[in-house]
Amino acid sequence: MDTKQVKIALVGAGGMSFGPVMTYDTMCAKKLRGSTLTLVDINEKRLEIAHAAAERLNEAMGSPMNIEAESDTERGVEDADFVLLSVENNRWDGWRQDYEIPRKYGSTQVMGENGGPGGMFHSLRSIKLILEICALIEKNSPDAFVVNLTNPMSRVTLAVNSATKLRNVGLCHEFMGGMLRLSVMLLLPINKIAAKASGINHFTWFYEIKHAITGEDLYPKVRDHFKKYSFLHSPVVSRCMDEFGLFATSSDSHIGEYLPFVGDISKPLFPHHKFFENEGRVRKQLVDWYGRGVLPLPAKHLPKSGEEAIPICEALATGDHEYFNAVNIPNKGNIPNLPDGSIVEVPANAVNGELVAETTPPIHEDVAEYIRPQLEIQSLIVDSVLKNDPELAFEALVMDPLSPPDEGDCRNLFEKMMKLQKDYLPFD
Repeated sequence: MDTKQVKIALVGAGGMSFGPVMTYDTMCAKKLRGSTLTLVDINEKRLEIAHAAAERLNEAMGSPMNIEAESDTERGVEDADFVLLSVENNRWDGWRQDYEIPRKYGSTQVMGENGGPGGMFHSLRSIKLILEICALIEKNSPDAFVVNLTNPMSRVTLAVNSATKLRNVGLCHEFMGGMLRLSVMLLLPINKIAAKASGINHFTWFYEIKHAITGEDLYPKVRDHFKKYSFLHSPVVSRCMDEFGLFATSSDSHIGEYLPFVGDISKPLFPHHKFFENEGRVRKQLVDWYGRGVLPLPAKHLPKSGEEAIPICEALATGDHEYFNAVNIPNKGNIPNLPDGSIVEVPANAVNGELVAETTPPIHEDVAEYIRPQLEIQSLIVDSVLKNDPELAFEALVMDPLSPPDEGDCRNLFEKMMKLQKDYLPFD
Protein backbone atom coordinates (compact mmCIF):
# COMPACT_ATOMS: atom_id res chain seq x y z
CA MET A 1 0.00 0.00 0.00
CA ASP A 2 1.34 3.46 -0.94
CA THR A 3 1.27 5.07 2.48
CA LYS A 4 1.07 8.57 0.99
CA GLN A 5 -2.29 7.58 -0.47
CA VAL A 6 -3.65 6.22 2.82
CA LYS A 7 -6.77 7.80 4.26
CA ILE A 8 -7.54 7.40 7.95
CA ALA A 9 -10.99 8.50 9.13
CA LEU A 10 -11.53 9.22 12.83
CA VAL A 11 -15.27 8.92 13.42
CA GLY A 12 -16.13 10.64 16.69
CA ALA A 13 -13.12 12.96 16.40
CA GLY A 14 -14.93 15.57 18.47
CA GLY A 15 -14.57 13.32 21.48
CA MET A 16 -11.83 15.02 23.44
CA SER A 17 -10.26 11.79 24.69
CA PHE A 18 -10.27 10.08 21.29
CA GLY A 19 -9.74 12.77 18.65
CA PRO A 20 -6.66 14.64 19.90
CA VAL A 21 -4.89 11.46 21.03
CA MET A 22 -5.40 9.63 17.74
CA THR A 23 -4.47 12.78 15.82
CA TYR A 24 -1.18 13.10 17.66
CA ASP A 25 -0.36 9.39 17.33
CA THR A 26 -1.00 9.59 13.57
CA MET A 27 1.38 12.49 13.23
CA CYS A 28 4.04 10.52 15.10
CA ALA A 29 3.71 7.57 12.68
CA LYS A 30 6.71 8.22 10.43
CA LYS A 31 5.66 5.70 7.77
CA LEU A 32 2.27 7.39 7.41
CA ARG A 33 3.70 10.80 6.51
CA GLY A 34 1.80 12.32 3.62
CA SER A 35 -1.39 10.41 4.44
CA THR A 36 -4.79 12.03 4.85
CA LEU A 37 -6.40 12.25 8.26
CA THR A 38 -10.13 12.97 8.11
CA LEU A 39 -11.80 14.12 11.32
CA VAL A 40 -15.46 13.11 11.33
CA ASP A 41 -18.10 14.23 13.83
CA ILE A 42 -21.75 15.16 13.50
CA ASN A 43 -21.35 17.71 16.32
CA GLU A 44 -20.10 20.64 14.28
CA LYS A 45 -18.94 22.70 17.27
CA ARG A 46 -16.83 19.89 18.67
CA LEU A 47 -15.52 19.12 15.20
CA GLU A 48 -14.48 22.74 14.78
CA ILE A 49 -12.51 22.58 18.05
CA ALA A 50 -10.85 19.28 17.13
CA HIS A 51 -10.02 20.53 13.63
CA ALA A 52 -8.41 23.74 14.86
CA ALA A 53 -6.27 21.81 17.33
CA ALA A 54 -5.30 19.26 14.67
CA GLU A 55 -4.24 21.95 12.21
CA ARG A 56 -2.10 23.70 14.80
CA LEU A 57 -0.58 20.39 15.93
CA ASN A 58 0.12 19.40 12.33
CA GLU A 59 1.96 22.65 11.72
CA ALA A 60 3.98 22.23 14.92
CA MET A 61 4.97 18.69 13.86
CA GLY A 62 6.18 19.79 10.42
CA SER A 63 2.92 19.11 8.53
CA PRO A 64 3.21 15.31 8.25
CA MET A 65 -0.50 14.86 7.43
CA ASN A 66 -3.17 16.26 5.18
CA ILE A 67 -5.99 17.25 7.54
CA GLU A 68 -9.66 17.22 6.59
CA ALA A 69 -12.83 17.76 8.63
CA GLU A 70 -16.27 16.38 7.76
CA SER A 71 -19.57 16.57 9.63
CA ASP A 72 -21.28 14.16 7.23
CA THR A 73 -20.27 10.64 8.28
CA GLU A 74 -20.91 9.08 4.88
CA ARG A 75 -18.64 11.56 3.13
CA GLY A 76 -16.09 11.29 5.90
CA VAL A 77 -15.61 7.53 5.55
CA GLU A 78 -15.72 7.48 1.75
CA ASP A 79 -12.62 5.82 0.23
CA ALA A 80 -11.03 5.38 3.66
CA ASP A 81 -8.39 2.70 4.14
CA PHE A 82 -8.79 2.74 7.91
CA VAL A 83 -11.77 3.87 9.96
CA LEU A 84 -11.41 4.37 13.71
CA LEU A 85 -14.66 4.47 15.69
CA SER A 86 -15.20 6.07 19.07
CA VAL A 87 -18.81 7.23 19.18
CA GLU A 88 -21.67 7.55 21.65
CA ASN A 89 -25.31 8.57 21.65
CA ASN A 90 -26.68 10.38 24.68
CA ARG A 91 -23.45 9.63 26.52
CA TRP A 92 -23.80 11.35 29.87
CA ASP A 93 -27.55 11.21 30.43
CA GLY A 94 -27.49 7.62 29.22
CA TRP A 95 -24.71 6.62 31.59
CA ARG A 96 -26.40 8.38 34.49
CA GLN A 97 -29.56 6.35 33.82
CA ASP A 98 -27.52 3.17 33.26
CA TYR A 99 -25.92 3.58 36.68
CA GLU A 100 -28.62 5.05 38.89
CA ILE A 101 -31.82 3.30 37.85
CA PRO A 102 -30.67 -0.36 38.10
CA ARG A 103 -29.32 0.33 41.60
CA LYS A 104 -32.73 1.65 42.66
CA TYR A 105 -34.17 -1.74 41.72
CA GLY A 106 -31.53 -3.74 43.62
CA SER A 107 -28.61 -4.07 41.18
CA THR A 108 -25.19 -4.35 42.82
CA GLN A 109 -23.33 -2.84 39.86
CA VAL A 110 -20.57 -0.40 40.77
CA MET A 111 -20.05 1.31 37.39
CA GLY A 112 -22.82 0.44 34.94
CA GLU A 113 -20.75 1.02 31.80
CA ASN A 114 -19.75 -2.35 30.33
CA GLY A 115 -21.36 -4.98 32.54
CA GLY A 116 -24.41 -5.28 34.74
CA PRO A 117 -27.85 -4.08 33.61
CA GLY A 118 -26.47 -0.61 32.90
CA GLY A 119 -23.84 -2.09 30.64
CA MET A 120 -26.54 -3.95 28.76
CA PHE A 121 -28.43 -0.78 27.87
CA HIS A 122 -25.15 0.92 26.98
CA SER A 123 -24.47 -2.05 24.69
CA LEU A 124 -27.82 -1.70 22.93
CA ARG A 125 -27.29 2.01 22.26
CA SER A 126 -23.71 1.53 21.09
CA ILE A 127 -24.46 -1.43 18.82
CA LYS A 128 -27.30 0.47 17.12
CA LEU A 129 -25.04 3.44 16.41
CA ILE A 130 -21.99 1.43 15.37
CA LEU A 131 -23.95 -0.75 12.93
CA GLU A 132 -25.45 2.36 11.33
CA ILE A 133 -21.93 3.69 10.75
CA CYS A 134 -20.66 0.32 9.54
CA ALA A 135 -23.42 0.25 6.92
CA LEU A 136 -22.01 3.53 5.56
CA ILE A 137 -18.50 2.09 5.59
CA GLU A 138 -19.60 -1.04 3.74
CA LYS A 139 -21.32 1.12 1.14
CA ASN A 140 -18.50 3.61 0.61
CA SER A 141 -15.30 1.82 1.70
CA PRO A 142 -15.97 -1.94 1.80
CA ASP A 143 -12.26 -2.79 1.92
CA ALA A 144 -11.53 -0.47 4.85
CA PHE A 145 -10.07 -1.89 8.04
CA VAL A 146 -12.22 -0.84 10.99
CA VAL A 147 -10.74 -0.22 14.42
CA ASN A 148 -13.43 0.00 17.08
CA LEU A 149 -12.70 1.74 20.38
CA THR A 150 -16.35 2.10 21.41
CA ASN A 151 -17.56 0.42 24.59
CA PRO A 152 -18.87 -2.04 25.60
CA MET A 153 -16.02 -3.42 23.54
CA SER A 154 -16.77 -7.16 23.43
CA ARG A 155 -20.43 -6.75 22.57
CA VAL A 156 -19.90 -4.06 19.95
CA THR A 157 -17.12 -6.05 18.33
CA LEU A 158 -19.31 -9.18 18.21
CA ALA A 159 -22.06 -7.14 16.54
CA VAL A 160 -19.67 -5.83 13.88
CA ASN A 161 -18.43 -9.35 13.15
CA SER A 162 -21.96 -10.79 13.12
CA ALA A 163 -23.66 -8.15 10.99
CA THR A 164 -20.96 -7.01 8.56
CA LYS A 165 -18.18 -8.35 6.35
CA LEU A 166 -15.79 -5.59 7.34
CA ARG A 167 -12.29 -6.46 8.44
CA ASN A 168 -12.12 -5.16 11.97
CA VAL A 169 -10.60 -5.31 15.41
CA GLY A 170 -11.62 -3.98 18.81
CA LEU A 171 -9.01 -2.19 20.92
CA CYS A 172 -8.76 -1.03 24.52
CA HIS A 173 -5.92 0.52 26.55
CA GLU A 174 -6.46 -1.42 29.78
CA PHE A 175 -3.43 -3.63 29.12
CA MET A 176 -1.18 -0.58 29.37
CA GLY A 177 -2.83 0.41 32.64
CA GLY A 178 -1.96 -3.01 34.02
CA MET A 179 1.62 -2.61 32.82
CA LEU A 180 1.90 0.71 34.65
CA ARG A 181 0.75 -0.94 37.87
CA LEU A 182 3.26 -3.75 37.34
CA SER A 183 6.00 -1.19 36.79
CA VAL A 184 5.24 0.44 40.14
CA MET A 185 5.03 -2.90 41.97
CA LEU A 186 8.23 -4.30 40.51
CA LEU A 187 10.14 -0.99 40.47
CA LEU A 188 11.01 -1.62 36.84
CA PRO A 189 10.50 0.54 33.76
CA ILE A 190 7.83 -0.81 31.45
CA ASN A 191 10.36 -1.64 28.75
CA LYS A 192 11.98 -4.11 31.15
CA ILE A 193 8.72 -6.04 31.63
CA ALA A 194 7.54 -8.61 29.08
CA ALA A 195 3.96 -9.59 29.87
CA LYS A 196 1.07 -11.29 28.09
CA ALA A 197 -2.61 -11.40 28.98
CA SER A 198 -5.83 -13.03 27.81
CA GLY A 199 -9.54 -12.99 28.64
CA ILE A 200 -12.39 -10.74 27.60
CA ASN A 201 -12.19 -6.97 27.49
CA HIS A 202 -11.98 -5.42 30.97
CA PHE A 203 -11.67 -8.95 32.36
CA THR A 204 -8.24 -9.85 31.04
CA TRP A 205 -5.53 -11.54 33.10
CA PHE A 206 -1.76 -11.64 32.89
CA TYR A 207 -0.73 -15.23 32.25
CA GLU A 208 2.95 -14.38 31.81
CA ILE A 209 5.09 -11.70 33.46
CA LYS A 210 8.84 -11.88 32.75
CA HIS A 211 11.88 -9.68 32.85
CA ALA A 212 12.36 -8.52 29.27
CA ILE A 213 16.16 -8.83 29.44
CA THR A 214 16.88 -11.82 31.68
CA GLY A 215 13.72 -13.85 31.08
CA GLU A 216 13.18 -14.18 34.85
CA ASP A 217 9.62 -15.12 35.86
CA LEU A 218 8.38 -12.07 37.77
CA TYR A 219 5.03 -13.49 38.86
CA PRO A 220 6.41 -14.69 42.23
CA LYS A 221 7.44 -11.10 42.99
CA VAL A 222 3.99 -9.82 42.04
CA ARG A 223 2.29 -12.36 44.32
CA ASP A 224 4.72 -11.55 47.11
CA HIS A 225 3.89 -7.85 46.76
CA PHE A 226 0.20 -8.62 47.32
CA LYS A 227 1.06 -10.57 50.48
CA LYS A 228 3.43 -7.98 51.95
CA TYR A 229 1.64 -4.83 50.89
CA SER A 230 -1.99 -5.86 50.73
CA PHE A 231 -3.05 -2.39 51.91
CA LEU A 232 -1.76 -0.95 48.62
CA HIS A 233 -4.08 -3.08 46.49
CA SER A 234 -7.77 -2.61 45.79
CA PRO A 235 -10.17 -5.19 47.27
CA VAL A 236 -11.55 -6.83 44.13
CA VAL A 237 -8.17 -7.22 42.42
CA SER A 238 -6.76 -8.55 45.71
CA ARG A 239 -9.51 -11.13 46.13
CA CYS A 240 -8.96 -12.32 42.56
CA MET A 241 -5.25 -12.64 43.20
CA ASP A 242 -6.03 -14.75 46.28
CA GLU A 243 -8.52 -16.97 44.43
CA PHE A 244 -6.89 -17.29 41.00
CA GLY A 245 -3.25 -16.38 41.58
CA LEU A 246 -3.57 -14.01 38.63
CA PHE A 247 -3.17 -10.25 38.27
CA ALA A 248 -5.86 -8.42 36.30
CA THR A 249 -4.95 -5.87 33.65
CA SER A 250 -7.89 -3.71 34.81
CA SER A 251 -8.86 -2.19 38.14
CA ASP A 252 -11.79 -2.95 40.46
CA SER A 253 -14.28 -0.75 38.62
CA HIS A 254 -13.84 -2.73 35.40
CA ILE A 255 -13.34 -6.33 36.50
CA GLY A 256 -16.05 -5.74 39.08
CA GLU A 257 -18.58 -5.36 36.26
CA TYR A 258 -18.48 -9.12 35.76
CA LEU A 259 -18.17 -10.52 39.29
CA PRO A 260 -21.21 -11.42 41.44
CA PHE A 261 -19.42 -10.66 44.70
CA VAL A 262 -18.33 -7.12 43.83
CA GLY A 263 -21.14 -5.49 45.81
CA ASP A 264 -20.03 -7.32 48.96
CA ILE A 265 -16.47 -6.00 48.98
CA SER A 266 -16.41 -2.83 46.89
CA LYS A 267 -18.68 0.19 47.08
CA PRO A 268 -18.80 2.97 44.47
CA LEU A 269 -16.55 5.76 45.75
CA PHE A 270 -18.07 8.24 43.29
CA PRO A 271 -20.39 8.13 40.28
CA HIS A 272 -18.01 7.37 37.42
CA HIS A 273 -20.23 9.09 34.86
CA LYS A 274 -19.97 12.41 36.71
CA PHE A 275 -16.19 12.15 36.98
CA PHE A 276 -15.72 11.41 33.28
CA GLU A 277 -18.23 14.06 32.23
CA ASN A 278 -16.29 16.68 34.18
CA GLU A 279 -12.99 15.36 32.85
CA GLY A 280 -14.41 15.67 29.33
CA ARG A 281 -15.27 19.32 29.93
CA VAL A 282 -11.71 20.00 31.07
CA ARG A 283 -10.26 18.22 28.02
CA LYS A 284 -12.55 20.15 25.70
CA GLN A 285 -11.43 23.45 27.20
CA LEU A 286 -7.75 22.55 26.94
CA VAL A 287 -8.09 21.40 23.32
CA ASP A 288 -10.00 24.58 22.47
CA TRP A 289 -7.33 26.74 24.05
CA TYR A 290 -4.61 24.88 22.17
CA GLY A 291 -6.40 25.23 18.84
CA ARG A 292 -6.86 28.97 19.38
CA GLY A 293 -3.20 29.44 20.30
CA VAL A 294 -3.90 30.26 23.94
CA LEU A 295 -2.24 27.14 25.35
CA PRO A 296 1.33 26.34 24.27
CA LEU A 297 2.50 22.72 24.01
CA PRO A 298 5.94 21.28 23.15
CA ALA A 299 4.31 19.13 20.47
CA LYS A 300 7.45 17.45 19.14
CA HIS A 301 8.46 16.36 22.62
CA LEU A 302 5.20 14.88 23.86
CA PRO A 303 5.11 11.09 24.37
CA LYS A 304 2.89 8.93 22.18
CA SER A 305 -0.25 7.74 23.89
CA GLY A 306 0.56 4.03 24.13
CA GLU A 307 -2.70 3.23 22.31
CA GLU A 308 -2.23 0.57 19.65
CA ALA A 309 -4.76 1.81 17.08
CA ILE A 310 -2.49 3.92 14.89
CA PRO A 311 0.50 1.52 15.17
CA ILE A 312 -1.81 -1.26 13.89
CA CYS A 313 -2.89 0.93 10.96
CA GLU A 314 0.74 1.74 10.20
CA ALA A 315 1.81 -1.91 10.33
CA LEU A 316 -1.06 -3.06 8.14
CA ALA A 317 -0.41 -0.26 5.62
CA THR A 318 3.31 -1.02 5.34
CA GLY A 319 3.19 -4.80 5.72
CA ASP A 320 5.64 -4.57 8.61
CA HIS A 321 5.78 -7.30 11.25
CA GLU A 322 4.75 -5.84 14.61
CA TYR A 323 3.57 -7.28 17.92
CA PHE A 324 0.48 -5.94 19.72
CA ASN A 325 -0.48 -6.60 23.31
CA ALA A 326 -4.27 -6.83 23.20
CA VAL A 327 -6.81 -7.14 20.39
CA ASN A 328 -10.48 -8.07 20.55
CA ILE A 329 -11.32 -10.67 17.92
CA PRO A 330 -13.65 -13.65 17.41
CA ASN A 331 -12.19 -16.66 19.20
CA LYS A 332 -10.85 -19.31 16.83
CA GLY A 333 -9.14 -21.48 19.38
CA ASN A 334 -7.10 -18.48 20.54
CA ILE A 335 -8.23 -19.19 24.11
CA PRO A 336 -8.75 -22.95 23.88
CA ASN A 337 -11.19 -23.36 26.77
CA LEU A 338 -13.58 -20.59 25.71
CA PRO A 339 -16.24 -20.95 22.98
CA ASP A 340 -15.26 -20.24 19.41
CA GLY A 341 -16.93 -17.20 17.86
CA SER A 342 -17.12 -15.24 21.10
CA ILE A 343 -15.04 -12.07 21.36
CA VAL A 344 -11.83 -12.54 23.34
CA GLU A 345 -8.86 -10.31 24.08
CA VAL A 346 -5.43 -11.75 23.23
CA PRO A 347 -2.05 -10.64 21.83
CA ALA A 348 -1.61 -10.42 18.06
CA ASN A 349 0.95 -9.85 15.32
CA ALA A 350 0.71 -7.82 12.15
CA VAL A 351 2.14 -10.00 9.37
CA ASN A 352 2.22 -9.01 5.69
CA GLY A 353 -0.70 -6.63 6.02
CA GLU A 354 -2.88 -8.94 8.12
CA LEU A 355 -3.58 -8.98 11.85
CA VAL A 356 -3.02 -12.48 13.24
CA ALA A 357 -4.13 -13.22 16.80
CA GLU A 358 -1.97 -15.48 18.96
CA THR A 359 -3.10 -18.72 20.56
CA THR A 360 -2.73 -18.47 24.33
CA PRO A 361 -2.71 -21.12 27.04
CA PRO A 362 -6.14 -22.12 28.38
CA ILE A 363 -7.32 -19.47 30.79
CA HIS A 364 -7.48 -20.41 34.48
CA GLU A 365 -10.62 -22.54 34.78
CA ASP A 366 -12.02 -20.57 37.73
CA VAL A 367 -11.73 -17.41 35.63
CA ALA A 368 -13.26 -19.18 32.65
CA GLU A 369 -16.32 -20.04 34.76
CA TYR A 370 -16.95 -16.32 35.28
CA ILE A 371 -16.32 -15.55 31.61
CA ARG A 372 -18.62 -18.14 30.01
CA PRO A 373 -21.88 -16.61 31.29
CA GLN A 374 -20.65 -13.24 30.05
CA LEU A 375 -20.15 -14.72 26.59
CA GLU A 376 -23.75 -15.97 26.66
CA ILE A 377 -24.87 -12.48 27.68
CA GLN A 378 -22.71 -11.02 24.91
CA SER A 379 -24.41 -13.26 22.34
CA LEU A 380 -27.95 -12.64 23.61
CA ILE A 381 -27.53 -8.87 23.47
CA VAL A 382 -26.21 -8.94 19.91
CA ASP A 383 -28.96 -11.36 18.84
CA SER A 384 -31.57 -9.08 20.38
CA VAL A 385 -30.39 -6.26 18.10
CA LEU A 386 -30.02 -8.33 14.96
CA LYS A 387 -33.39 -10.06 15.47
CA ASN A 388 -35.15 -6.91 16.71
CA ASP A 389 -36.22 -8.86 19.77
CA PRO A 390 -36.11 -6.98 23.11
CA GLU A 391 -37.04 -10.14 25.02
CA LEU A 392 -33.59 -11.55 24.24
CA ALA A 393 -32.15 -8.43 25.86
CA PHE A 394 -34.35 -9.02 28.89
CA GLU A 395 -33.09 -12.60 29.05
CA ALA A 396 -29.54 -11.24 29.07
CA LEU A 397 -30.42 -8.82 31.86
CA VAL A 398 -31.89 -11.58 34.04
CA MET A 399 -28.76 -13.69 33.48
CA ASP A 400 -26.36 -10.93 34.51
CA PRO A 401 -24.83 -11.56 37.97
CA LEU A 402 -25.20 -7.89 38.91
CA SER A 403 -28.89 -7.62 38.08
CA PRO A 404 -31.56 -7.52 40.81
CA PRO A 405 -32.08 -11.04 42.21
CA ASP A 406 -35.85 -10.84 41.77
CA GLU A 407 -37.08 -11.32 38.19
CA GLY A 408 -39.99 -8.98 38.85
CA ASP A 409 -37.56 -6.21 39.75
CA CYS A 410 -35.61 -7.03 36.58
CA ARG A 411 -38.78 -6.65 34.52
CA ASN A 412 -39.70 -3.32 36.13
CA LEU A 413 -36.15 -2.06 35.64
CA PHE A 414 -36.16 -3.22 32.03
CA GLU A 415 -39.45 -1.52 31.18
CA LYS A 416 -38.37 1.71 32.88
CA MET A 417 -35.12 1.87 30.91
CA MET A 418 -36.83 0.87 27.65
CA LYS A 419 -39.18 3.81 28.04
CA LEU A 420 -36.51 6.32 29.01
CA GLN A 421 -34.07 5.38 26.25
CA LYS A 422 -36.47 4.35 23.47
CA ASP A 423 -35.10 6.97 21.05
CA TYR A 424 -31.61 5.47 21.26
CA LEU A 425 -32.42 1.76 21.39
CA PRO A 426 -32.42 -0.54 18.34
CA PHE A 427 -35.97 -1.87 18.65
CA ASP A 428 -38.94 -0.86 16.49
